[in-house]
Amino acid sequence: MLTVPPLLRGLKRTDGVFRWYTLKTCEAILSELKADIMCFQEMKITRTALERPTALPGPYYGFFSFPVSKGGYSGVAVYADSRTAIPIKAEEGLTGILQPKPPLSEEERISSASSYPDSDDFNFFPEEDGSTPPDFATAEIDFEGRALVVDFGLFVLINVYCPAETSDSRLSFKMNFHRLLEKRVRSLIAEGREVIVVGDINIAATPLDHGEGSLASRQVGFYEHPPRAWYKSLLEPDGPMIDAVRKCHPGREGMYTHWSTLLSARGSNYGSRIDYILITEGLLPWFKFGDIQADILGSDHCPVYIDLHDEIVLPSGETRTLKSMMGMDSQVPRDPPRICAKFWDEFSGKQTLVSAFFTRKKEDINMVNGGGSKTNLRLPPAVVADSGIGETPATEPDIAEPSLSLSQKSSQKALGKRKQTPLDEPTVTKPTKKPPVKEKPSKKAKITEGQTKLSSFFAQASQVSKTLSTASSSHQGKSRSKSNSAAPTPPDTNASSTPAVMEIIDVDSDLETDPASSSQALVGGSQLSEVEQLEADLAFARSLAEEDAALVNHSPGKRKGDPSAWKSLLAPLEAPLCTVHKEPSKRFIVNKTGPNKGKAFYVCSRPVGPGYDKGRAERLREEVNPMYRCDFFKWASDVRRDAKKT
Repeated sequence: MLTVPPLLRGLKRTDGVFRWYTLKTCEAILSELKADIMCFQEMKITRTALERPTALPGPYYGFFSFPVSKGGYSGVAVYADSRTAIPIKAEEGLTGILQPKPPLSEEERISSASSYPDSDDFNFFPEEDGSTPPDFATAEIDFEGRALVVDFGLFVLINVYCPAETSDSRLSFKMNFHRLLEKRVRSLIAEGREVIVVGDINIAATPLDHGEGSLASRQVGFYEHPPRAWYKSLLEPDGPMIDAVRKCHPGREGMYTHWSTLLSARGSNYGSRIDYILITEGLLPWFKFGDIQADILGSDHCPVYIDLHDEIVLPSGETRTLKSMMGMDSQVPRDPPRICAKFWDEFSGKQTLVSAFFTRKKEDINMVNGGGSKTNLRLPPAVVADSGIGETPATEPDIAEPSLSLSQKSSQKALGKRKQTPLDEPTVTKPTKKPPVKEKPSKKAKITEGQTKLSSFFAQASQVSKTLSTASSSHQGKSRSKSNSAAPTPPDTNASSTPAVMEIIDVDSDLETDPASSSQALVGGSQLSEVEQLEADLAFARSLAEEDAALVNHSPGKRKGDPSAWKSLLAPLEAPLCTVHKEPSKRFIVNKTGPNKGKAFYVCSRPVGPGYDKGRAERLREEVNPMYRCDFFKWASDVRRDAKKT
């Protein structure tokens, strides 16, 4: 089965899309699709961000095309099950310009060099100013990661993500990409190959494939738009390609593959069919069935798939199997083409990953956990080189090494300038006396006991001033005694047992000194126990809160405990009624970057559908369908302003 599952648009989100949240890996998602070949569009990921479980998920081979310059934009991928469908050849892009390193040889290319599109005889679509690019490289048609060409033997698969016409300036790029695709398809057919084109074409083929195709205004001049005119010329009966899914459902309405998330259009099935699987006429005998999978959620697109017969009987009576036609009947498995992610340096072991520098080696983990050899412990080579001692050969018997402790061995190797002791003589390590460490007298001593009380932060200015003055006097006395001494006194070894005195800088020497407050500040308020301090701090904080409440309640213009005021301030806005249906409207928030981002607004709560009212400027009054959303719109700020008036 061949499937085009755009539900995984953006592989960075494969572990969070709706319904697939229980499938935590890319392999599990691909297995759930139950397909042999899977094509993805709009990958929105870069090669550096692609991890191995996504690039090579289990038995699936991955092929990718990324934008040349725009990171996290566009991109397509093809996954092939190595058990049923291994590609024979593969290449990136439609022009043959994009090449791996080293470039593909003639044997690795899908077509001969003369079969690729040539810019000299290519009919470029003009730009807005009327100019045309001189060649494909200048036009950058193939540089956005929008095409993969994979040869499966029976057919050549082209997976494309065609550009969208987001503005008038992109029309030229879109049309040049379409014409390049057609050029590549026709050249493959001229070589006698069968072709399958899959992906997001970004065009509604007929009015039946458009959500508003039933409206008379849409049907008039439907094919006058350049992209639709081109697509019509590519499909039968005018062109070589056959719309496989529409061939199974020729008159089916509402068979859409894309819905606008901004309009919440999927619930009312107001969408368009822009995802296709196109096949050449020679594949019709193999074609079994095709359909969309609109019940699979998680994206603004839904998957499209076709099934091929396992075997067919030719008019001559000969039986051919799909397995043999795709070259899968050999017992010896073959390697995929060279552009497969399997041969990338980062996944083939030729390139060291950044994560390897943050992973501990197995030997180091065993050594930390107590594993490995219990004897013959050695330092890493870098440490041995610094020590000046050569590394002992691994074949040296363990019994030849003296019985030393690990600390003794480490200290012995660390002394690079010492003469190495022979291994057959035991080393006697003499205990060395450590010289006394002179401690510098600290400028500011620390408080060893007590804890600063919370109430000290709220104390009156006079109390703080007295405390600072007292502490300053004590500090000045000590400074004078230090200056009179002839030499600094060596620190006492038992100094840690005596409490240190906190030094406070004198900021106001004219303040009066209170002995009680001074002693309390010097010891940090240690007279109270920890529980008593907490109780005192709590009582002080409570008194402050009561004073603040009293000031607020007794101030003029303030009312104590008015719940109606809070209700009017915090009550949610009542949704206004739309003008047509007189039903409560629905609230939305602007997410688009611009001056209105973050603003809330209200629109009609009914779903969108064919003929919903877009406004008089965009919808004819005779085509308005009152069953769907009306043109009601109102900013939330206006709703709040009207509520205050009433």
